[in-house]
Amino acid sequence: MYFGELPVAEAEGAILAHSRRLDGRSLKKGRILEADDLAALKAAGIERVVCARLDRGDIAEDRAADILAEAARGAETRAGSAFTGRANLFAETDGVVLYDPARLDAFNLVDESVTLGLVPPFQAVSAGQMIGTLKIIPFAVPESLVRIAEALATQGGPLVSVKAFSPIDTILLQTHLPGTKESVLDSTMRVTADRLDALGSSLISETRCEHALDALSSAIRQAEAAKPGLILISGASAVVDRRDIIPSAIEQVGGEILHFGMPVDPGNLMLIGRIGKIPVIGMPGCARSPKLNGFDWALQRICAGLELRPQDIMRMGAGGLLKDVAHRPLPRASAKRTDKAGKQRERPEIAAIVLAAGKSTRMGPTNKLLGTLDGTPLVRHVAGAALASSAGKVLVVTGHEPDKIRTALSGLDVGFIHNPDFAAGLSTSVRAGISALPVGTEAAVICLGDMPHVGADVLNRLISAYDPVEGRAIIVPVQEGKRGNPILWDSRFFSEMQELSGDRGAKALLAEFADLVHEVELSEPGVHLDIDTPEMLREAGGQPEKVE
Repeated sequence: MYFGELPVAEAEGAILAHSRRLDGRSLKKGRILEADDLAALKAAGIERVVCARLDRGDIAEDRAADILAEAARGAETRAGSAFTGRANLFAETDGVVLYDPARLDAFNLVDESVTLGLVPPFQAVSAGQMIGTLKIIPFAVPESLVRIAEALATQGGPLVSVKAFSPIDTILLQTHLPGTKESVLDSTMRVTADRLDALGSSLISETRCEHALDALSSAIRQAEAAKPGLILISGASAVVDRRDIIPSAIEQVGGEILHFGMPVDPGNLMLIGRIGKIPVIGMPGCARSPKLNGFDWALQRICAGLELRPQDIMRMGAGGLLKDVAHRPLPRASAKRTDKAGKQRERPEIAAIVLAAGKSTRMGPTNKLLGTLDGTPLVRHVAGAALASSAGKVLVVTGHEPDKIRTALSGLDVGFIHNPDFAAGLSTSVRAGISALPVGTEAAVICLGDMPHVGADVLNRLISAYDPVEGRAIIVPVQEGKRGNPILWDSRFFSEMQELSGDRGAKALLAEFADLVHEVELSEPGVHLDIDTPEMLREAGGQPEKVE
């Protein structure tokens, strides 16, 4: 690949290396220069530009990233479309991330131009969570390097996968001493049930008994007879030796102790055993708290159906000092925040706001959002696409005929916010939607309720392109050179969007923040098609709302 200065007259088809601001327009780095761009550069008095030009046998950064991300991803993962050489990998289910660090090292050692970063192996993740990012550093790489890295990513199976959590019926046994408070046992039961619930499993029963060998042995026999998938034992006193009460009781009923202790703190005094095929965990005292500890790492692997061997526990020391880690351990719990009242609420990284408040005066006496396409209301098409995308929370803003809109969306997992000022213009609905977003929302895609041909794939491409660190803070779809909808906005613009007025929405901000706008080229014309009249709806193959 050539990289260096070129005369503007010779730069057509080359890749611009650095962004340039010109009068009335901005040329972003990575842009393939066209004749109009060269004319603008000449008009601005610029004679030479720094560019890259691919050689024969080179693969452009986005295509290389797409090839390698697709090669690396395994079961229950997906790769986002590459932008500026970066393709992100996402979990498709709640589960545990699996990969061999040695294989990852081998992949990254191919060449400095090919990089892949992943979350730690065996980390618990939620569906939709980013688990890795593949980045091609220069504008292009030789095909030979891509093929070497591709072979390493696929040899012996894909490099990274996610093992889904499987439901496990679990029994909790708690021992008590004369001074043990029932409130402590109650709290332990609730915390344990929450842990299991977040991993897709259930606490089916709990038994309390004296902290004595015979009493615990009897409780274990009763638990074993119920044939659960897992038995947890929380002792009134910590296990300090393999001959202590909990391990002795396990062995007394015919079980075996597989491992005692772990190089994770909190969590050092955890015990792993087995009775027949039923795994048994002697819980460390720190497991009474919802904060992350070594018990979580063991429980996550078991709930993902992974065998937990002694050597697996012994290798948990890297990153095993958790005393200063304040976040909660479980994938759904870690995606939550609390509001001012202390109530937990969802914290999606990227939300989708569906604007469904307008009176649709051009549609005549009917509500255009309730017109049908393939038998489904237009607004349901839009909300369904948002739900099928990798966005988190989906919020619908109502105004005109709110009850009808809610009915049209019945059964969908969306939130609603009513805009009583909808008649004052589109901006009021944007403001209402932004104000209702959960605390901590990082970005929002503003979707128009009358654009049924914008599918989840379009939304996912916008979301994949979003990277405020790299200056891509406003993501706009473009088809045949014309900008369309929906548009993704970083949270830094939410305050400016609250100052909007009239019927123009947030598009007025695009010019003001041009340096932070990233355009996503699409072939789908649906990003321009908002259905405003009965004629447009019929041309699209739909029918207006039936008015009785």
